[in-house]
Amino acid sequence: MPLPPSVRERCQELLEPGEQIRYLFPATSAVMSIGIAAAPFFVAVTDRAIVLVTGKFLRRNRPDQVWGRFPRTTRLGPLETSLGPAFELGGMILEVDEEYAAEIAAADAELEGPAGMPDD
Repeated sequence: MPLPPSVRERCQELLEPGEQIRYLFPATSAVMSIGIAAAPFFVAVTDRAIVLVTGKFLRRNRPDQVWGRFPRTTRLGPLETSLGPAFELGGMILEVDEEYAAEIAAADAELEGPAGMPDD
């Protein structure tokens, strides 16, 4: 299911001035320090970086703050698919819904330049 426009707008507000979102998708990470709970995150692939934004536990569609920034050259894939689509970022394993696998592949393909993009 696509993210509501309000999520994109809130994530955009948390970015650096002039930074633009290219891809945005939700992810979850298991949090062991408080028992097993799904910690909500949003992954914003921008024109400058990959930004990991936390979501609120009780209001999952409410981006809260920037958890970390990673170089735009960071690859998110290939996805681990043994238990469901997942990737490692910032020392965490983040799980995503299958519908966002194409966005992750496209974000990684951009790193290759025009040669990495599929033919039309």
